[in-house]
Amino acid sequence: MNVSMKIKTTVIRLLLAVTVIGVSFRTARANEGYGVDGDTTVWFVNMYPGSDIYELEGHSALRIRMPGNDLAINYGMFSFDAPNFVYRFVKGETDYMAGAIPWGYFEREYIDAGRRMVAHKLNLTSEQKQRLLTIVANNLLPENRVYRYNYVLDNCATRPLRTVELATGDSILLSQPDDIPDLQTFRDYMRYYHRNYPWYQFGIDLALGTGIDRQITVREKSFAPVILDMQLDEARLTDGTPLTIETVVLNDTDPDGRVLAPTHWYLRPITVSWVLSLFVIIYALVKCLRYGRYPRGLVTVLFTCFTLAGLVVTFLVFVSVHEATSPNYNLLWLNPLCVIPAICLWIKKAKIAVITYFFLNFVLLISLLSVWLLGIQSPNPAFIPLVMADMTLSALYIYLNINNLVKKQAK
Repeated sequence: MNVSMKIKTTVIRLLLAVTVIGVSFRTARANEGYGVDGDTTVWFVNMYPGSDIYELEGHSALRIRMPGNDLAINYGMFSFDAPNFVYRFVKGETDYMAGAIPWGYFEREYIDAGRRMVAHKLNLTSEQKQRLLTIVANNLLPENRVYRYNYVLDNCATRPLRTVELATGDSILLSQPDDIPDLQTFRDYMRYYHRNYPWYQFGIDLALGTGIDRQITVREKSFAPVILDMQLDEARLTDGTPLTIETVVLNDTDPDGRVLAPTHWYLRPITVSWVLSLFVIIYALVKCLRYGRYPRGLVTVLFTCFTLAGLVVTFLVFVSVHEATSPNYNLLWLNPLCVIPAICLWIKKAKIAVITYFFLNFVLLISLLSVWLLGIQSPNPAFIPLVMADMTLSALYIYLNINNLVKKQAK
């Protein structure tokens, strides 16, 4: 079953379940706690990574078992078929939906996909269960069910965690899991979970700026359902009360069983980048220093690619409302002005414009290296050889023109 069909099927299941769960929650609220007792249980369920890029940190949901109903409350529903989905997603208008799905359908989808599922039974009183049902029912109202998704701050894991927190009327205290590296930033954890998907991480490092490079708290690490799953066993309320009383593995498969195998070293961005950059640098050095000619064709192709990438980065910085896209210091080497050498190298009267561009470009690249060294924004390792090639081409053009000027004056 392809992604689009899965999403359509899920939406159909959602529509079938809305009436059922609405009646159940309204009845529970009307009874004001009667029936919300030992027969009603709430579970926090975490699904481990799948093979698709939006599944690499896992997924979370609440399971609410009531007399006559067994439902999954899913805060991570979206549809590729929504109008202008891709454009709106890139722009930052990431509207996700909360939905209720019969638990059997929800569980079967992840079991069929071979993904590990772990459920934590929550230690809630009847009053807290009642509050949780009221909160969830309110979240599922048509005017409330759609929310603006934030990849690291408000997502399918943090939403249900906050729902439980509101139901308890207390703060949930989480600890650093022993089974994962104690990393410091959102970007660090993304790289950890995306390690088999280097081109995906390359795109993230290109598109997202300093917002994911700040040091994060232990609580903020729960943005990844896999991390949250490890945190829940030791989770406490502020008075020391354990948040969970039982943990059950619903589908005991390899935690990384659905993640694709590592990309071969020769297909990774770092390899491609070094091969390309070394070719550009060697070819440019030979042509400039031995033959005294600048490689205009090569530079045109390379800087056209930089321009296209720069347009994307510029859009994300100035148009997108994604929180982490601005500021993004990749603009110092990838921006629409890269089109200047791509075009003006072929125009004799534009030499001053090209010299000016390459001089400013070299200064900006030095500034970018400083940003990287100071840890203000962490670069993808594949960026470094590309920037080195960029600096080399800038320096060679300036050198050739200064050298030619000196020779003319000597005559």
